Amino acid sequence: MNGISPQLQHQITQFQQVQQQLQAVSTQKMQYDAQKRELTRTLEELNASTGAVYKSSGSLLIKVEDRDALKGEIEESIEMMDVRIGSLERQENSLKERYTVLQETINTAMGNRPSQ
Repeated sequence: MNGISPQLQHQITQFQQVQQQLQAVSTQKMQYDAQKRELTRTLEELNASTGAVYKSSGSLLIKVEDRDALKGEIEESIEMMDVRIGSLERQENSLKERYTVLQETINTAMGNRPSQ
């Protein structure tokens, strides 16, 4: 980065860090979305099943005696996923704003037109 001011170098470094954080948050959000979909499908299958139900506990399958309690656990997990996803969405939006501001600042400092 020869010929670039220390301030611009710092902004470029921040830009790269924000880019990495944004990617990490997006990946984590996708993982939670996938877990939520899986829990939702599990709840649908549980509601549709009429036979015995088993719950995974480590490497064991344990017969569930109280289906309503299991439904409650799954519903609570889905709600928790919603909260986490919402938090990650807010974080993602904040990072996107910071990313855009830094990108425009760097482009202006380097004499480029702002990207659209």
